[in-house]
Amino acid sequence: MPDRTLAEELAAFAARTAAGALPEAVAASVRRRVLDVLGLCVAAGDLPTSRAALEHVVEQGGRPEAHAIGAPRPVPAAWAAFVNGVTAHSLDYDDTHLPSVLHPSAAVVPAALAAAEVADADGAAVVSAIAVGLETTVRLGMAAYDPELGNSVFFEHGQHATSICGAMGGAVAAALLLGLGEEGVCHALGVTASMAAGVIEANRTGGTVKRLHCGWAAHSAVTAAQLVRRGFTGPPTVLEGRFGFFEAFVRDRYDPSAVTDGLGEQWEVPGIFFKPYPANHFTHTAVDAAALLRKRGVRPEDVRSATLGVPSAVVRTIGEPIAGKREPQTGYQAQFSGPYAVAVGLFGGSGLGAGLADYTDELATDPARRALMARVEVVPDARCDEIFPHQFPAVLTVTTHDGAEWVEEVPENRGGPRRPLTDAELARKFRDNIAGRVPPGAAADVERAVLTLGTGPSLPVIGSLLARLSVQEDSWPSI
Repeated sequence: MPDRTLAEELAAFAARTAAGALPEAVAASVRRRVLDVLGLCVAAGDLPTSRAALEHVVEQGGRPEAHAIGAPRPVPAAWAAFVNGVTAHSLDYDDTHLPSVLHPSAAVVPAALAAAEVADADGAAVVSAIAVGLETTVRLGMAAYDPELGNSVFFEHGQHATSICGAMGGAVAAALLLGLGEEGVCHALGVTASMAAGVIEANRTGGTVKRLHCGWAAHSAVTAAQLVRRGFTGPPTVLEGRFGFFEAFVRDRYDPSAVTDGLGEQWEVPGIFFKPYPANHFTHTAVDAAALLRKRGVRPEDVRSATLGVPSAVVRTIGEPIAGKREPQTGYQAQFSGPYAVAVGLFGGSGLGAGLADYTDELATDPARRALMARVEVVPDARCDEIFPHQFPAVLTVTTHDGAEWVEEVPENRGGPRRPLTDAELARKFRDNIAGRVPPGAAADVERAVLTLGTGPSLPVIGSLLARLSVQEDSWPSI
């Protein structure tokens, strides 16, 4: 056995980072991700699944430790993490790492914020813990990325890498904030591995269970860290061991060097993609391609036929079964539909090009959109396969009724390092997400507090921040 196991390497990295200074690019990226997640938690609050999760948690009772956004009072920390994790991921509007194809912030940020409230942690500690949690999540996901396959082995097995790896990263963040130190972080990884889960069949054929995944991951993360604080321990070989994490989920198809190479020196966090549109990330370039055609004068009623070329691995998520993708029954199903993405782009979307208002049950069943979707094919494209999964490209070819052929290719996703969202665009996304859901004065105050998190006086601000998004104006705490 080497001097250190993979879990011990990650724990040592976590402890070093917590004791030192983060690179500014990493810290700034973390603050932007916290703002993004908080906006998503507020925006998703009205969903039936969000209300169900919140009602379930409120009914459990227990010690008031942390804020679940939307709850009338604090709840136990693990349950606060659960609610906020559910809502952070429910709109499919949360960030994505490529090529691992997982969504790191929706599990890690809720887990860290809940643990921070328990520990009265200051902003700098929160930012550092989230950075380490995100990096851990991404590196575990990348270890199971198969370059020859061009896809995540987790995904190939029907497993949701987002929640599986997110639970592990969230546990590292929570353990740091609870003051467990290097040994405790290692134990937290060892305990959380027995609690990580997620099956993604709902992506294909429906169901809302995927909305639970990041909530359960965050709940597992906080619970594991709290249990370690009380004496539970985990195996040091939990990741690479004969009966460990990688053997259980991906068998022998993993690369341990992806976990440790450049750890603490080469950060993945700043390169995580923000989502400009509230839909499955595979559909984003389809929205862009259709919007470009609209700018060139193509109207929905002009379309005789359309072919959406995407990476082969993407077809099964946004193009199969094609009958269902052409006739989504709900706005949620529309988020996973290639034909609907084409409709959003051609009809014209809200927000940054497509917003929450474009993914409603009413629009999903709108006759004009259905008529257009019926004429859209989703096919594998060799050019897109060469790029995937480092980007999710699309090639849209439209034939109009006059016989003309129109083509738009979008090789790179908006929101990533090559097409980044500006601070102003991310602020607009946040404001759009909380508009009408939070008293008017909250947006600017929360935005300012989050984007300066860890740069001012070392005060425990997380509870006040979350409470500000949950209660009425006349009872706001000061930030």
